[in-house]
Amino acid sequence: MRTLLVSRAPQFSPNSVEKDRMILEAVGRRLQAAGIATEYANEESLTRLHEADLILTMGRLPHTIQLLRQAEEAGVRVVNSARALSVFSRLNVESTMRRYGIPAAQMVDIDSPVESETGYWVKRGDMAAQSKGDVQYAQDAGQLRQVVSSFRERGIADIVVTTHEVGDLVKFYGVEGTDFFRITYPTDDGQTKFDDEKRNGQAHHYTFDVSVLHHDAERLSQLTGVSIYGGDAIVRADGTFAIIDFNDWPSFSRCREEAAAAIVGKLESYRIK
Repeated sequence: MRTLLVSRAPQFSPNSVEKDRMILEAVGRRLQAAGIATEYANEESLTRLHEADLILTMGRLPHTIQLLRQAEEAGVRVVNSARALSVFSRLNVESTMRRYGIPAAQMVDIDSPVESETGYWVKRGDMAAQSKGDVQYAQDAGQLRQVVSSFRERGIADIVVTTHEVGDLVKFYGVEGTDFFRITYPTDDGQTKFDDEKRNGQAHHYTFDVSVLHHDAERLSQLTGVSIYGGDAIVRADGTFAIIDFNDWPSFSRCREEAAAAIVGKLESYRIK
């Protein structure tokens, strides 16, 4: 069994290049300990797939996904699925949540926004954020128009706008089809990517049913085809929540070794030997 682990291009790991590298290496060590031949590749220099039987990928470049799709169509197991990654975007996730009744923040019509006392979030809808400018807060409709205009000036046509949710920001991490699901409060440990986590202030740790969040995250994982996932949710004071972000293969920096074990366990469920 030959396994290729593909790392993510730096532009898709803002402030997280080292963390992303470490989760991939943690998985690789466990595979090697199980006697599985393991090779690493950087997606920026990826030109072939080394005749791998199994490919684990954090890659997001269009060229990477094209190569991975070719491998997948030839019968190679690719995790996360290249077919899923080829259509995976923030806009797709937002649409999927609404179509299937998964709790989400209120979507806003850019051309005629509803009034929001709490403000708005403007996010690029075509792919994951690569810089702080790809996710911006607007306090009112006037500022919202300015931010949307700045996105369009940068050539970003797919834009997602939602109302700001008030409550505890909770980060969640999971591996679909396993018991692994963890939540953390970023304001507890101070780890932040763009400081947006501080918008709602220090977490109150409102009581909520984690199993319901797990269920909805698993459902979203299954619907999008992204089995190794992470995301953000806002937990309101009444215990309800809204999922505000969902990503393919996060860094799992707060639970790296547990996640690596769950990922390898997931591979075993595919009967990988």
